[in-house]
Amino acid sequence: MDLTLLYRGPLASCDYDCPYCPFAKRRDTTAQLRADRAALERFTGWARSRAGEDRLSLLFTPWGEGLVRSWYRRALVDLSHQPHVERVAIQTNLSCRTDWLAEADPATLALWCTYHPGQTPYDRFLAKLRDLADRGIRHSVGIVGLPDNLDHARRLRAALPSHVYLWVNAADGHTYDDAEADTWTALDPLFPYSRRPHRSAGLPCRTGESVISVDGDGTVRRCHFVRAELGNLYDGSYRAALGPRPCPLTTCDCHIGYVHLETLPLYDVFAGGVLERVPAARTPVLPVLPVPPVLPVLPVPLVPRAGTTPDRPSAHPPRPAGPNAARPGR
Repeated sequence: MDLTLLYRGPLASCDYDCPYCPFAKRRDTTAQLRADRAALERFTGWARSRAGEDRLSLLFTPWGEGLVRSWYRRALVDLSHQPHVERVAIQTNLSCRTDWLAEADPATLALWCTYHPGQTPYDRFLAKLRDLADRGIRHSVGIVGLPDNLDHARRLRAALPSHVYLWVNAADGHTYDDAEADTWTALDPLFPYSRRPHRSAGLPCRTGESVISVDGDGTVRRCHFVRAELGNLYDGSYRAALGPRPCPLTTCDCHIGYVHLETLPLYDVFAGGVLERVPAARTPVLPVLPVPPVLPVLPVPLVPRAGTTPDRPSAHPPRPAGPNAARPGR
């Protein structure tokens, strides 16, 4: 079976303090870090054990920053050398050192990098991107589409090689008029996909069939945004639940969700780079995207909307804003 897994363990700490992210500068206790490490090592062991059974593509989507933790770096290196792992990637602010990548297989490992102006010196971030390029590590680079970030995005785009994709995430709570959207689209031709939520209710989606979400306990759901459980990864109970099913939510507004909608052409746009958000072509041609109608919500359990931040996130807490937390992919 070809299976894509989005893994999110209990890690909730980050070394940045982005104003749009409730997990900024949070600290996990020693016990919490040990639990996250044990959960990740269990998941990595499961992935290794699927040799000869499944072909896996793995994306780590931590609430906080994973690569500052040694166990995430080791997991990526280890999994990159497994012959049945087609791709292993992680969303990261790239604050970690990059020398560990020398031990990884660059044909398998990839990074989804986010630039946060004000959190790291521009020259330091750019130097790390150049090191990734020198090492042959596939990567995309992105930024939140806030007005204050526009000049930073333009500067970064001008410095990046033409083949490196610079994506722009629509900012939560920000409405883009056509002129502003055109400005961001000039930097990221795919920005129209992020600008507005996508109608998804009742539409076919690969999640729950060939794509699943896994938390630190091994609970399997179709994606990060639908609460209904499909079973557990480690006892194999999820396997019988895999199959085609329509989306139960009204809309989908996060890239790691809507990229799997079968009604969108994004598997063709990102062919070979769906997990790391690397398009197959530098400047894809976009179809005209209509404004999605507002449809009634189907009677299924939904992820609670963001409004308050829990003291400690559960496996699937309310989604906070921010490109490297709950909405790293938007």
